[in-house]
Amino acid sequence: MGKQISAKNIKLKRAYEKPAAEDGTRILVDRLWPRGLTKDKAAIDHWFKEIAPSTTLRKWFAHDPDRWNDFRRRYIEELKRNALQLGEIRKLARHSPITLVYAAHDELHNDAVVLRDILLR
Repeated sequence: MGKQISAKNIKLKRAYEKPAAEDGTRILVDRLWPRGLTKDKAAIDHWFKEIAPSTTLRKWFAHDPDRWNDFRRRYIEELKRNALQLGEIRKLARHSPITLVYAAHDELHNDAVVLRDILLR
C-alpha cells in the first residue's frame, strides 16, 4: 500500500489566500473554479474535479454546519468511487507537501477537510 502520509505533508488553504512556496503542490479539490480568481493568481498545479462532492451533494449541503455529519458520511461514500484520483493524490503527498485548495468560506466544514482525513487514514 505504501508508506504512511505525514499530517505535515497535507495542508488546507482557501483558494483566495496567497500561494506560498511552502504550499508544495497545490491541488484544487472543488468541482467549480473559484469565482473571480484567475489561473495565474490561483497557482494551481492539479485540478481534481472528479474528487469533489457531486453537484447534488454540494447543493444539498449548502455549507450548513447542521448538515456536516451527514455531508461527511455521504461524501466519504462518493470518495469510494474515486479510488484512482485518491491514489494519485496519495502518491503526491507521500513524496512531498501538498495543499488541498478549496473555495468555501467555512474553514472547518468543507470537502477538503473530509478529503484530508481520508488521505491520512
